[in-house]
This record gives sequence, structure tokens and C-alpha cells, in this order.
Amino acid sequence: MKTTKNNIWNFNTEIDAEPCGEGVERKIMAYADEMMCVENHFKEGAIGALHSHPHTQITYVASGQFEFTVGEEKKIVNAGDVLLKRNGIEHGCVCLKEGILVDIFNPMRDEFV
Repeated sequence: MKTTKNNIWNFNTEIDAEPCGEGVERKIMAYADEMMCVENHFKEGAIGALHSHPHTQITYVASGQFEFTVGEEKKIVNAGDVLLKRNGIEHGCVCLKEGILVDIFNPMRDEFV
């Protein structure tokens, strides 16, 4: 099942994951025009390619370990850590230990739906 815009109740077990890169799957958990919540599942070694977009993004590391590049900085993050990525700043990651990243975007990412 796909999540629909402005849906109040969104149950993880009912939302289909879609591939979005080698070793990466994405679930659109909830969204409205103002924001979006996305769950990203990474296999060890999978890469979130360097990119930028006109959305402010908060990433919560739900599980695993990742090496992130944000702008000119590179750091290793673990479960429980949070990153703030301002719009237009280049960022990407490499998954060091299989895990899940939860992203909140403002505004929503139209190209994801």
C-alpha cells in the first residue's frame, strides 16, 4: 500500500517499501504539503549518493551506523543521533552497519510520491 497525502493513521506494516538505490529501500510514512516523514532501510555498504535539494531535512538514525558527509564535514553517526541538513547543502552517506534512517522534510518532497 502507498501512503496518501494528509492520511492521519499510517501503519508501518501496511506501507510498501520501494527500491531507491542498490541496497536502499524507502517507505513514505506520512506527508502533507508542509512536511514529510520517510523511513529509509540501508543494507551494509549501501550508499546514499551526494545530493542537495530545496528542503530542510532532519535525519534520525533509528538503527545501524553511517558515515555522513554534510557540506564539508564527514562524521560517523549511530542509533539515536540526529542530523540537520539545511536546504541546498550537499549531503550523502555510506552505511557501515545495516540500519534505518528516518527523514523529516520541510516542505514535502513532491518527487517521492
